[in-house]
Amino acid sequence: MTDLHRLSIRELSEGLAGAKFSSRELTEHYLKRIAKLDTQVKSYVTVTAEQALAQADAADAAIKAGTATALTGVPIAHKDIFCTQGIKTTAGSKMLDNFISPYDATVVAKGKAAGLVTLGKVNMDEFAMGSTSENSFYGATANPWNLGHVPGGSSGGSAAAVAADLAPFATGTDTGGSIRQPASFCGLTGLKPSYGRVSRFGMIAYASSLDQGGPMARSAEDCAYLMNVMAGHDAKDSTSVEKDVDDYVANLNGTAIQGLRIGIPKQYFNVAGLDADVKARVEESLKKLEEMGATLVEIDLNMTEAYVPTYYLIAPAEASSNLSRYDGVRYGYRAENPVDLMDLYKRSRSEGFGAEVQRRILIGTYALSAGYYDAYYVKAQKVRRLIQQDFLKTFESVDVIAAPAAPTTAYKIGANLSPVEMYLGDIYTIAVNLAGLPAINAPVGFDKDNLPVGLQLIGNYWSESQLLSVVHQYQQATDWHTKRAAIAEENA
Repeated sequence: MTDLHRLSIRELSEGLAGAKFSSRELTEHYLKRIAKLDTQVKSYVTVTAEQALAQADAADAAIKAGTATALTGVPIAHKDIFCTQGIKTTAGSKMLDNFISPYDATVVAKGKAAGLVTLGKVNMDEFAMGSTSENSFYGATANPWNLGHVPGGSSGGSAAAVAADLAPFATGTDTGGSIRQPASFCGLTGLKPSYGRVSRFGMIAYASSLDQGGPMARSAEDCAYLMNVMAGHDAKDSTSVEKDVDDYVANLNGTAIQGLRIGIPKQYFNVAGLDADVKARVEESLKKLEEMGATLVEIDLNMTEAYVPTYYLIAPAEASSNLSRYDGVRYGYRAENPVDLMDLYKRSRSEGFGAEVQRRILIGTYALSAGYYDAYYVKAQKVRRLIQQDFLKTFESVDVIAAPAAPTTAYKIGANLSPVEMYLGDIYTIAVNLAGLPAINAPVGFDKDNLPVGLQLIGNYWSESQLLSVVHQYQQATDWHTKRAAIAEENA
């Protein structure tokens, strides 16, 4: 059973149900791969081998007893931003290096209830602030397609673990593209659901009005299986929406490509810095969808130039507020031998937070300060509403909107892009979070250096089923999602 990591989620589910292999065998297979290969990829912060094997044995017992769900016994990796009871939860930060969560995030609890086996917690940019996974206290994670390149961020550990076949699928979070951009960089499918679709309870906050959890996997079908577990109302999360949840797996063929109107924003394809290979691959994928029966419609999204400045006022402002709780008093990192309370606060925060987190806290605190609140934060919220209205008006004439997920393929590790260069790389993803819309990345080919390229499809509110269905049908007609990096082909 050396090729279990090559099976899709459906194949794993059927194999476990049909007793072709046990959950313990499957879990041991992944743990061996992690032990052998993750020294190169560095996707895991914590591997929970003992707990995983205990969960696998419980899953095998449930399968024998006939009480299993579709995903009972299937392994998963959780982004280290989701609280996990009894397991270190760090958010990639020195600030939480000693934090053992006393409870499970709702997403983790739902996974346990469905019988998923937790392999461990995976790396990320500190407090989800970054696009490379280099802003981590635990060091950089490598892109399985080229170990000298980043996997994207902030869910880079999730993307790298799945792309290297060190987990069948993983949870991620997306505040400004942190599921879609690493999925693009690592040749995966990643879904950012509508705001309020997946519970944020137990998900360490970066920017509360923007954060949303979602699935990362090889295919839309694999993502649909995980969405069936993750989605739904949660009374513990005041931003969670009471709305019926679709059966995402059953609806994978529910949207007709024939006659589907795909909006092509002309502003998106004229962005300075859009790589020629990325543009070509995205246009080829749209041509394929057109051949399948879709109609391409040129559209105007007039607020495009406002995306980056609006996001980088609102997100840091919310981060400044959310991260004020890390004060060296209640939990987390505490400076040694403080002289007084002010010294404790200052040194705990300056020693516990990394440079990018400190930068965003400072930007956010400035934007919220008495003399600038109206000029910056309030104005940004007004522009945010205009961005949302721009999308809603567009959805009156199209069903989905197409764009690259990122203007380039994966950067080199240590490229040392300036903060502004890094922030401009989010041009295609952040508006979706500002508007609260769902969006998905699908792999659509490679650049000249054999690095993956992603197509992003943006939907109207609550259209996750539609997005998964469109990508699923595209993936039935293409094989980009089946391509594997050389490291993923290695046997443990």
